[in-house]
Amino acid sequence: MRKQRSDGQETRQNLLEAASEIFAHKGFREATIAEICKQAAANTAAISYHFGSKEALYVESWRYAFSQSLKTYPLDGGVPAKAPAEERLRGRILAIMRRIIDPKSHEFDIFHKEMASPTGLLVKAIQESVEPIFTGLALLIGEMLDKEPNAHEVQLCAMSIRAQCFGPLMHARQRKTAQGLPPTGLEPLLEDVEHLADHVTRFSLAGIRALRDRSPQQSNNEVGT
Repeated sequence: MRKQRSDGQETRQNLLEAASEIFAHKGFREATIAEICKQAAANTAAISYHFGSKEALYVESWRYAFSQSLKTYPLDGGVPAKAPAEERLRGRILAIMRRIIDPKSHEFDIFHKEMASPTGLLVKAIQESVEPIFTGLALLIGEMLDKEPNAHEVQLCAMSIRAQCFGPLMHARQRKTAQGLPPTGLEPLLEDVEHLADHVTRFSLAGIRALRDRSPQQSNNEVGT
């Protein structure tokens, strides 16, 4: 009985690994149960047994890919919780960037395919999974601005940082899988993730400091305009 349970867990793991890779390359509609099971060395009935349906497997494979990515690149970037806020911010930025550029981070490619051909199946899973990332970033920025994490300025800063991380690197990731696109000239900058993380951190900290150091009168004038 123990052997059966062990084999069942191994089969489920193999299915998740195969599904996350195939869904990342083909998307939900083009991927088939047959090829997922073939790559996982599993019987097609195993999908129904372990997940119930292709749709459920799709959702769980995205969750699996996301969790594996976070295991490799923890949210804090390996920076201790007692480190200065500036160091913790760089750690979070670097962790996001490393996840994006890693070709094994299949959740990004699954997401891209989902955006190109929406099924609506991943909405809840993505929202639940990414919320801790955005919440942690807002808490850190709020700490630096001495404001609540849901404050308007905090949310704008968090949005700006996310855009600097995801915008260029997601574009670069997508270009690598496309055919025949000419180089942009930015490839060397985007491949040096440590240098890029330093730049985004410095740029973001400058903006945060500028907001923090504004006088109350300046803030009131901007609100009124």
